[in-house]
Amino acid sequence: MTAGTAARQEGARWCCVTTVRKFEGDVDAYIERYGPEEGLRRFYAENEPVEEIRREGNMLVRVGIEAIWKLVTGAAATEFDNTNARLGVGDDNTAAQETDSDLIGTTAWKGMEGGYPIVSPLADKKVTFRSIFGPAEGNFAWEEWAVDNGAVAHKLMNRKVESLGTKSAGSWQLTVEISLS
Repeated sequence: MTAGTAARQEGARWCCVTTVRKFEGDVDAYIERYGPEEGLRRFYAENEPVEEIRREGNMLVRVGIEAIWKLVTGAAATEFDNTNARLGVGDDNTAAQETDSDLIGTTAWKGMEGGYPIVSPLADKKVTFRSIFGPAEGNFAWEEWAVDNGAVAHKLMNRKVESLGTKSAGSWQLTVEISLS
């Protein structure tokens, strides 16, 4: 460093956008009749959401940070891929903390839709996770949500506490977009 120049610090920015699309239709009936891929395609083509909620922000938690760094360095860790990644919702509104390792309330966890998560082209710098909860899943107040890396590993990447509505029927799609810059 030369005289008169200050040390420069770089900062990374973690940005998260969450979208909940609420449908009156029964996604499970479509999947049962047409199979997972065709059933989802037909469901989305034939059903319009009755409500859509979009929110920003969440908290990256310690166990998620550790899992990410292990994956970056090639250490043993379970990936957040289509086989393992899940979105979870719960009914507890206790404030999120970096030490969280699970959702707190009554919970429902759902695996990824086919093809998710999606890593966007470099210009977008994001990954998108998406799951749909059918009529018999997650029927309670959605007050918290998280991304994890599966039932066996169960390492939360992040957790957010926010009211997304009370599900009692229908099918709700949860989409989580995370970007780094």
